[in-house]
Amino acid sequence: MDTITLLCTLGLLFVSLYWFICIHGPAEQKGKRAVDLTGGSISSEKIQDKYNQYWSFFRRPKEIEKAEKVPDFVDTFYNLVTDIYEWGWGQSFHFSPSIPGKSHREATLIHEEMAVDLIKVKPGQKIIDVGCGVGGPMRAIASHSRANVVGITINEYQVNRAKMHNKKAGLDSLCDVVCGNFLEMPFKDNTFDGAYSIEATCHAPRLEDVYSEIFRVIKPGSMFVSYEWVTTDKYNHEDPEHRDVIQGIERGDALPGMRSYADISVAAKKVGFEVVEERDLAAPPAKPWWDRLKMGRIAYWRNHIVVTILAAIGVAPKGTVDVHEMLFKTADYLTRGGDSGIFSPMHMILCRKPHDANCVDKSDS
Repeated sequence: MDTITLLCTLGLLFVSLYWFICIHGPAEQKGKRAVDLTGGSISSEKIQDKYNQYWSFFRRPKEIEKAEKVPDFVDTFYNLVTDIYEWGWGQSFHFSPSIPGKSHREATLIHEEMAVDLIKVKPGQKIIDVGCGVGGPMRAIASHSRANVVGITINEYQVNRAKMHNKKAGLDSLCDVVCGNFLEMPFKDNTFDGAYSIEATCHAPRLEDVYSEIFRVIKPGSMFVSYEWVTTDKYNHEDPEHRDVIQGIERGDALPGMRSYADISVAAKKVGFEVVEERDLAAPPAKPWWDRLKMGRIAYWRNHIVVTILAAIGVAPKGTVDVHEMLFKTADYLTRGGDSGIFSPMHMILCRKPHDANCVDKSDS
């Protein structure tokens, strides 16, 4: 290879790498670049320590049983992963069934819009997004329904990201976000005309605790829908392969414990909800939700090279490579859970708060 050809090749590689790192945003929604990866509210020099602290939680299983420890644990997780999620995944941190002829983004929108259609809210009514992340579903739902949506997330960094995205999308008049624990929401009784949660209440130590808070803050007669992470009827706790998959998902997604599909309606009824409908949105004939993970393997390795380079030259914080690798390993557990049918991230439960309901004291749960 002559000198001119070599220089041209190196120049092309440099331009390509610069474009991918500095210009290219998330695969489906630009907004977060590789050079902007951070640890959320965690200072750069503490990311490695916080990552190690996150994993120490699982080395002390009894800690997982202490409900008061979980909020800080979940907050740490989302500080570590939010930028990586947004860069590589987009602004909606959840799954959706594949739809033939539709892109991942289109399938995601349909999945989100279905949630608000199920709770039958009208334009101008006020609803709550329980565990809103950076607000991808919130903006889709507000745009689709013209309802006023208030999101709550425990992570302050996500609040700031969501508000920025709301304003950029021209939806800040319909969407608001507050920082708070969904186990102790800062809202008065009977405030909202409906509620939804998309793959978020899985972080609650006890499902009835978050369900009772949702029951409290929505008006009598209004509806609540949740897409829950569960083990299915195919899960066998005695099967070591099954246990390995579920424990891998728990460790990689900040879950204090995976619930069975059979536990969901029990928790809802216990706090006073009437169960209107319950079904697994991932069950056939729905197309595999985990196809996106399989298709993303090449993108992962490409992204991992970028993150490794950025960390090595000091652009990305130390510890980012470990976090990215953790998410890839978790994607493998999620894929195995989907392939085997033992796990679903979208067990849907639709509930109604009775018209004559009084709030249930959580101490009685």
